[in-house]
Amino acid sequence: MDERILAVQRMQDYIEAHLDEKITLSELARAAVFSPWYSYRLFEHYTGLTPADYIRRLRLSRSALKLKNGDCRVTDAAFELGFGSVDGYTRAFFREFGVLPGTYAQDPSPITLFIPYGAKFRAMRKDNTDMKNTNNIFIQVIRKPARKAVIKRGICAEDYFSYCEEVGCDVWGTLISMDSLCGEPVCMWLPENMKTPGTSTYVQGVEVSADFDGAVPHGFDVISLPNSEYLMFQGEPFAEEDYCDAISAVRYAIDRYDPSVIGYCRDNDNPRIQLEPRGERGYIELIAVKPLTK
Repeated sequence: MDERILAVQRMQDYIEAHLDEKITLSELARAAVFSPWYSYRLFEHYTGLTPADYIRRLRLSRSALKLKNGDCRVTDAAFELGFGSVDGYTRAFFREFGVLPGTYAQDPSPITLFIPYGAKFRAMRKDNTDMKNTNNIFIQVIRKPARKAVIKRGICAEDYFSYCEEVGCDVWGTLISMDSLCGEPVCMWLPENMKTPGTSTYVQGVEVSADFDGAVPHGFDVISLPNSEYLMFQGEPFAEEDYCDAISAVRYAIDRYDPSVIGYCRDNDNPRIQLEPRGERGYIELIAVKPLTK
């Protein structure tokens, strides 16, 4: 991989590891192993932000999660994440999210958090992988209750990459700020009965309770999901740079697994679900199934 991309990734990794400390351009340059001037130029080119703006936005988003979860007061959030004053933090928070931090802490309605994407992951494409004969895949049947999902539809996207091109990558930041029944946002491939004309099969959203009546971000829809059973396919833990291979391994298993051996068949009236690829737990997809009729 291009050494310039890896240098930016090293700077991003350094920021992540030292977010609650003072971070200087000299320290980032040492992590990049380039001059401060060139490191600055590389960072801005590959992330679209200056190092200072990147750090500020990431700190504000981390503080918003702390406020949402009730982990700290506004004053604590301001100083723990390196802001010089509560007033300065309050102004920065309002500019970023359009709401005062105190107001958000009392009523955490959906906001768009900054979710950084590693430079080296942006450079990878899923179609360059071939992982058919490695890794064990764990399969189990799980049941999901009747529920709703708050989703953002695309135009004609069939996968993550085309979806991001259509709607941008900020959708995930909004979803992270929302409470979810399963504890995290999900990606879904919708069946035809859940699509609307001129919209994508692939969507991102959060699963919420069946009686949900909370705030819905602008441009999002709410759909109802019935009580249903799923086969959960989970791969082995993987190194983050190998996430494309991990996805391919699970999908290879999905394509070749016959659910009739355990008394099920595919349920094409419920969405296929994808969880965020996380190396520490392995890649996970859920395939809707229903019992075979006798």
